[in-house]
Amino acid sequence: MSRWNACGRSILDGSAPRAKIMGVVNVTPDSFSDGGRWGTPELAAEHASRLVNDGADLLDIGGESSRPGSDPVPLDEELRRVIPAVEAIAGLKVPISVDTTKAEVARLAIRAGASIINDITGLTGDPAMVRVASETGAGVVLMHMAGTPKTMQAEPFYRDVVAEVHNYLAIRIEALETAGIPRDRIAIDPGIGFGKTFEHNLELLRNLRRFATLGCAILVGTSRKRFLGTITGRGVDERLIASVVSSLAAAEHGADVVRVHDVAAMSDAIKVWEAMINR
Repeated sequence: MSRWNACGRSILDGSAPRAKIMGVVNVTPDSFSDGGRWGTPELAAEHASRLVNDGADLLDIGGESSRPGSDPVPLDEELRRVIPAVEAIAGLKVPISVDTTKAEVARLAIRAGASIINDITGLTGDPAMVRVASETGAGVVLMHMAGTPKTMQAEPFYRDVVAEVHNYLAIRIEALETAGIPRDRIAIDPGIGFGKTFEHNLELLRNLRRFATLGCAILVGTSRKRFLGTITGRGVDERLIASVVSSLAAAEHGADVVRVHDVAAMSDAIKVWEAMINR
């Protein structure tokens, strides 16, 4: 397991035996799987507390849907959704990640208690984001996405998806290191479902170990995504088993962190899996 630090705090210490679980707290009205369910600070805090009790090691708070075809949310609206939620959740004493592409949201979320910036644009969507990450000492999740949420599923094409995503992440890691953000504060995410076809997603998951050569923690999110529906024929609300199995497979293939909605089931699966593989 790679090291991963944020705001002077160890998220992954390089020796922990099991994959960590990032629980999802969407404070959006329109996310693809749970939009509108946790839209007030009180509801978000209740849900977050439940996720921690279920086994979440860290939490990811998002105020802007990135489902295929979605439009950006104005800054003021995203701040209204996210900052009170982070403030309400900060008392749980687990690391908080803010899922945003906007530097001002990241800056104020860190002030409110977050310690990680999870940016689907790889910190390229807002020119001030790298500076915020550098100055605050936040941990970073660099994700690969082809295009934008509005356009990303419009016939994505790669000659070699694993090589191209690997190369993109390597370039972004180098850019962040140049800006003063060391590699042990960076996690990488190949962006399952973000500008990828069904086949692209499977190819990335099968080859996760190649990303370990980048020397960063690896985070993977497959939970409830469309490619699982393609495999199983099930709708979003019926993908629990598929989500757990795909996340567990990602951990087996080298993911250090799995981002999931269904924390209790994921926690049980990881406990059983690790009891079986550790002798």
